[in-house]
Amino acid sequence: MLDIKKIRYNPDEVEKLLKKRNPDLSIGSILELDTERRKKLVESETMKSEQNNVSKQVPAMKKEGRDVSDILKEMKNLADRIRVIDNDIKIIDLRIEEELLKIPNLPNPEIAIGSTDADNREVRRWGNIRKFDFEPKAHWDIGTGLNILDFERAVKITGPRFSMFKGAGARLERSLISYMLDKHTIDHGFTEIAPPFMVNKDSMTGTGQLPKFEDDMFKLNSKDYYLIPTAEVPVTNIFRDEVLDETRLPLYMTAYTPCFRAEAGSAGRDTRGLIRNHQFDKVEMVMYSTPEDSYSQLEILTGFAEEILKELNLPYRVVELCTGDLGFSSAKTYDLEVWMPSYNRYVEISSCSNFEGFQARRANIRYRRSDNKKVEYIHTLNGSGLAVGRTFAAILENYQEEDGIVTIPEVLRPYMKGMEKITFI
Repeated sequence: MLDIKKIRYNPDEVEKLLKKRNPDLSIGSILELDTERRKKLVESETMKSEQNNVSKQVPAMKKEGRDVSDILKEMKNLADRIRVIDNDIKIIDLRIEEELLKIPNLPNPEIAIGSTDADNREVRRWGNIRKFDFEPKAHWDIGTGLNILDFERAVKITGPRFSMFKGAGARLERSLISYMLDKHTIDHGFTEIAPPFMVNKDSMTGTGQLPKFEDDMFKLNSKDYYLIPTAEVPVTNIFRDEVLDETRLPLYMTAYTPCFRAEAGSAGRDTRGLIRNHQFDKVEMVMYSTPEDSYSQLEILTGFAEEILKELNLPYRVVELCTGDLGFSSAKTYDLEVWMPSYNRYVEISSCSNFEGFQARRANIRYRRSDNKKVEYIHTLNGSGLAVGRTFAAILENYQEEDGIVTIPEVLRPYMKGMEKITFI
């Protein structure tokens, strides 16, 4: 959520940055409501001041034997008018909050202006793209050929865009999760979290999924709970409505969870395989930071995700998202895209974002500075470390052999009980 004070005192700057995202975005209605609110607030405070002054005079007037009935009647009318105005202010406050919840975060002024992913800026590439001496297969064909993926029965059990891992495939999926968690906790200093997979409306609102993206969520109407679209939601909300000491920052947390997304509006996109499913596994990294350190922490966060890809020896590139491709809550995002031979292009496998104080203001997550004890909103960051299903798919495609066998990356072999290759069973 944007700071209403920033909108009030720097409207031109806010409007200019928002229009870099989308020319149709405007804060005009919020400014009008804020002006109306302040006008009514002055009116209410003036009446309350008058009410207080008269209230102080009434006892003395009674003591002098003066008739105060007209004054009391006037004060009652004044009190009634104050109640009406104060109620109007509460209604305006709710309308302002509703409008603020719809407005995306301000983009970092330094990122490129653009409207689609075609305007994103490539930052770097790593790894050598393998040159096959045979026609490489897509991961869905490799997986079904090895009998480690079963899409048909997953569809029978649930429906389209669900997957089922079998045998060595299930073990590989589990090994990837364990490897990623070990990497982040042992090497990178994260605290592992095992959060709930369902959250309430306040949690979804806190991280920015609601109200804008409700159609993308799976909701349990009987409980008014939502299945999480990413571990970012429960983990970021751990300290909602709390104040942390600055000495605890930066705070690193990581979690494995299944993720659930309705994928509304994505019909026809990546419908085969593991790239865009309604349920998928992911290991998430969440950081809390002071405002002055959050952008250096974003570089660290992105580096942690890159380290996973490097150890798996999967070619990838890093792109900085332009204003038009930026997520709703993000001020700046790096996407990591892994090379997929069947697509003959790079495919997103992680997004690493700095939300600055946007989520913290919605979720009321603050910290107390050590020097002056001032309480401020914290900066939140998160990144996929990594999307497990997409990593699984990238391994199948990049490590495939002509006979359909898949070599297991060396770093995963201890988790696979020494298995070096996946063969048909």
